[in-house]
Amino acid sequence: MLLCPGAATSRWLGFGTDVVDELGVRLVSVDRPGLGASDPAPGRTLSDWAADVRHLAAERGLVDLAVVGMSAGVPFALVCAAAGVAVAAAVVSGDELASPAFTGLLTPEVRDLVALATTDPARAEEVFADFGSVETLWEIAVERSSGTDGAVYRQPAFASAFRRALTEAFARGPAGYARDTVLVMAPWPFDPAEITVPVDLWYGGRDTSPVHSPDLGATLAGRLPDARRHVVPEAGGSLLWTHAREILDSLVRPRARG
Repeated sequence: MLLCPGAATSRWLGFGTDVVDELGVRLVSVDRPGLGASDPAPGRTLSDWAADVRHLAAERGLVDLAVVGMSAGVPFALVCAAAGVAVAAAVVSGDELASPAFTGLLTPEVRDLVALATTDPARAEEVFADFGSVETLWEIAVERSSGTDGAVYRQPAFASAFRRALTEAFARGPAGYARDTVLVMAPWPFDPAEITVPVDLWYGGRDTSPVHSPDLGATLAGRLPDARRHVVPEAGGSLLWTHAREILDSLVRPRARG
């Protein structure tokens, strides 16, 4: 199972460490180009990522690969499903923000960033590079979080792991984060309607992030041929860590669908 982590984090920020052995899951994660230990690849695309994962699976003998995408990692997971690299996928706290269905639902700031990434991706990449840093992303994800998510992100063990992942992600500078964010904010180069593998969508009812999903996956579920949407009322955007067992289990047994 391949984890595509969220924005500006490295391969070391995993999840479900207390249940993977019990479920028989081998959880793998790799740094995207320009993040952590991965060499930069200027101008890379989501399709390039699917090709990279296909090569990884072949080299490592990863058969029947499932993918999990968290937040900004969602399009990286779904492009693998669209390209036939993955046999199942889980979407967690993420969506296609550039979807026309969300034009009136995004905050003005996010709407402007989506428009910039769509119409002038080179300029958007410059903006994200100027903006991106360990301290900025730490403040957004941890310091500004409240309620359910704040309690999760400020736990000492999680905070330490998250800080390490951020530090590693920016080890080569902000270019990797900037390119990632352009790909996340711009329209996806694949049609979710053409994804034929099963996809489980996971959202927290208390998720208040303006860059996760304006309608908690309702629109995306309708675009996918074989989707099952889960909204966990008591969870926030951090449900990858608070509900790891349920997310992993949905991928371990994808055929148990109604």
